[in-house]
Amino acid sequence: MRVRAGVAYDGAPFHGFAVNRDVRTIAGDLEAVLARVVGSEVVVTCAGRTDRGVHAAGQVLSFDVPDDVDLGKLCRSVNRLCAPSIVMSDIEAAEDDFDARFNATGRTYRYRVLNRPRPDPLLSPTTWHVAEALDMSAMNTACADLIGEHDFTSFCRRRKNPLSESAKVLVRRIEEAAWSGPVDDVLVFEITASAFCHQMVRSIVGVLVPIGAGWLPVTGVAKVLAALDRQAAGKPAPPQGLSLWSVRYPVG
Repeated sequence: MRVRAGVAYDGAPFHGFAVNRDVRTIAGDLEAVLARVVGSEVVVTCAGRTDRGVHAAGQVLSFDVPDDVDLGKLCRSVNRLCAPSIVMSDIEAAEDDFDARFNATGRTYRYRVLNRPRPDPLLSPTTWHVAEALDMSAMNTACADLIGEHDFTSFCRRRKNPLSESAKVLVRRIEEAAWSGPVDDVLVFEITASAFCHQMVRSIVGVLVPIGAGWLPVTGVAKVLAALDRQAAGKPAPPQGLSLWSVRYPVG
């Protein structure tokens, strides 16, 4: 039986989503627990792989389990064994050809910035503390240059295996990108696209925040895009502020 499940997780204890035998990962924990509960090997596919320290509120998984598995009990077992770091929010039988990654038509990420002079120990696990006052209007003006289809070579870290990527793999279409807030001194950047490449959102935030601080002009995003050079974007924003917020699928 093909299964579709929604999961949320705190990325801090994990070295990213994908299985890695040498370190703890989201998929590694989930596959071990699922195999233990159903009594057979389970391989999970996710809608969007997240890096070390990145969180998820609306990750979606697909995987296969024996036909006689009670999905309600499976969900409760996963949460009993994986919570609080990983929580399965819902689970249902899916079409046999459902694939969490390839059937997805859109992904939305959120990045949270705590913007005030002093940090907050309770917010530090899920925000990037920036002490300098940020001009949200300037950052939103710069966001306009992200909308549409662009080559994001400057904003993407290439995977270790260059043979796995075609020449066009770093071309992406951004549907929406904007900052909102502040709410309790927290600014939220939300961005939606059909797909993202490695470290793309963190690299974009890593350029937008200096624009908001006045260290770069509002044309900074356009200039970095045009450079087609990963070094032009500088250091990406830290991972703890980023969450995979939701995944979109065709209706019906």
